Amino acid sequence: MTNVSGAAVEAFADPLRRRLVERLAARPQTVTDLAADLPVSRSAVSQHLAVLAAAGLVDYEVRGRQHLYRVEPDGLAGLRAYLDRLWDSALASYAGATRPELDEPPASERASDLSEGEGRR
Repeated sequence: MTNVSGAAVEAFADPLRRRLVERLAARPQTVTDLAADLPVSRSAVSQHLAVLAAAGLVDYEVRGRQHLYRVEPDGLAGLRAYLDRLWDSALASYAGATRPELDEPPASERASDLSEGEGRR
């Protein structure tokens, strides 16, 4: 299982970067392609892609003067594994916190048990 870095989590936390990763998941694209539909400059897109690349979430190939960006499957797998572990932990904590309540009889039954027990003395 791939281990995720804090940089990957921080990089993916930014909404624009998530949008870039979503678009790159569909197909590899250049900065120009990515910036065409975004409310930021090509320079800003390049900076965001550099953060994603440093975090291991995207990679690129140089083609002449252009960089063709694509999703880095291992980086996303590490991020997913991290989120899966976090989710499993949250569910286990929730189950542990609610299980005692499920195992206890309702309050009305507990009160009647006490009164019956006192009557037997």
